[in-house]
Amino acid sequence: VQLQASGGGLVQAGDSLRLSCTASGLSGSRDYMAWFRQAPGKEREFVAAIPRTRSSTYNADSVKGRFMISRDNAKNTVYLQMNSLKPEDTAVYYCATSERLITSSLRLQNAYPYWGQGTLVTVSS
Repeated sequence: VQLQASGGGLVQAGDSLRLSCTASGLSGSRDYMAWFRQAPGKEREFVAAIPRTRSSTYNADSVKGRFMISRDNAKNTVYLQMNSLKPEDTAVYYCATSERLITSSLRLQNAYPYWGQGTLVTVSS
């Protein structure tokens, strides 16, 4: 499984940005796709996740109401629509996927065996 993320860039506070991540090699029907981020000097943290069924979405409290995760299964692509961006959203954003996941662990990095290369989002004040 390979993941390719794109869409990062430099924006101003209050702007919007959409990240994309395309997966190749997925063979299951129960996979989850997720976004994590790592700010300078901080640990990587969970941002959002969505199952292949798109029955639910899961978001970190810090992005609720501002970020929305979605996916297009025909394209094997997951998106992260980021609105009302803040300087504290500055980070490298990583997409990840797991073909076997227990819902209770979807916020944990070690639940995802496959990771993309990361895309940098910088929000200026």
